[in-house]
Amino acid sequence: MYNILICDDERDIVNALKIYLTDPDYRMFEAYTGREALEIVAREDIHLILMDIMMPEMDGISAMVKIRESCNVPVILLTAKSEDMDKILGLNAGADDYITKPFNPIEVGARVRSQLRRYFKLGGGELKPEVLVNGGIEVNDRSKQVAVDGVTVSLTPKEYEILKLLMENPGKVYSPREIYQEVWKEKPFGSENTVAVHIRHLREKLEINPAEPRYLKVVFGQGYKMEKGRQP
Repeated sequence: MYNILICDDERDIVNALKIYLTDPDYRMFEAYTGREALEIVAREDIHLILMDIMMPEMDGISAMVKIRESCNVPVILLTAKSEDMDKILGLNAGADDYITKPFNPIEVGARVRSQLRRYFKLGGGELKPEVLVNGGIEVNDRSKQVAVDGVTVSLTPKEYEILKLLMENPGKVYSPREIYQEVWKEKPFGSENTVAVHIRHLREKLEINPAEPRYLKVVFGQGYKMEKGRQP
């Protein structure tokens, strides 16, 4: 599943691009300002961005430059025919390509596929599996469903994100501060108690005996980890 962010202050354009890019392998995210785009990139694993140049609050080029500080995800600029200088500025600032309005649907699809192919072929991106399995725990990231020993379990959004983080990295120890930063996307002030409460709730929902967990282990003085490959 490829995560694509469409950022344009005109909702009709966002909706049109979503229609042009209708594909079961694409998951769409929407933003209407450069700042909204930055927020989405910070919390989601985005694989390609379609970014309008002229937007309120923060223009597309400024947003792209900010994004480039932390990742090299492909950026395709959306431009008007009259914005030739902006195209040049955008390409010089790090854009990978541009598409001129009004759009040709076939061209949009071709350019998106080309940039995704290039990004993953060169090793810039990595698709994470949609179904994570460890022992008797199964996490389906497309449906956001969790099952333990075949029985569906209801988790809160934060519980789900903590479990997903640990499932993606079995055996790796995360401190409470690291978990808080990854899940809450905030500075981890007072994070230890918050994370401990969520871990306790996860154990109550996932473990047969929360006092003697099979999966969610404490590494004293360090943090928490998902025990590898423990079968029920």
